[in-house]
Amino acid sequence: MRTAFCLALACTASTAFAALDLGDKAPDFSAQAALAGQVFQYSLHQELAKGPVVLYFFPMAFSEGCSIEAHNFAEAIPEFKALGASVIGVSRDEIDTQKRFSVSACRGKFAVAADPDQSVMKAYDAVLTLKPEYANRVSYLIAPDGTVAYQYTSLNSDKHVEKVLGALRQWAAKRPAAR
Repeated sequence: MRTAFCLALACTASTAFAALDLGDKAPDFSAQAALAGQVFQYSLHQELAKGPVVLYFFPMAFSEGCSIEAHNFAEAIPEFKALGASVIGVSRDEIDTQKRFSVSACRGKFAVAADPDQSVMKAYDAVLTLKPEYANRVSYLIAPDGTVAYQYTSLNSDKHVEKVLGALRQWAAKRPAAR
């Protein structure tokens, strides 16, 4: 069923571009999130005070592509942390689903937030155009000053980690304090 969902999603979705451009102010938000099965209140503002944030949107927890993407992010967490960044995934799934997803696909390595009313998805123009009940697969790198340093949009889950990690490396190399 989930594989059929992924195929249908890939076949019906058109390539969309995120509305937030480089240098735009990223909308602040807080949301219920889960990390390693533990629920907490996530605050973008608080995370940005610690360093850059990788915010990525995914269509549906436990679907094949979303599980693969989450696993890829989990495997790369040491690299993100070494560059001072944190990662948060967001989908429309309820918090109980995100609790389980944070343990299984995310391997307890990073948080996933529940956005059942799609307020965060809408603020970041991450609603899938032809299937508005799902998030588009969009990844943002948000600098500590709250501006968008990079964005990547593709329903193909394979390149998000590579692209955002590369952008983070470039961003960090330009920062004297990151060296």
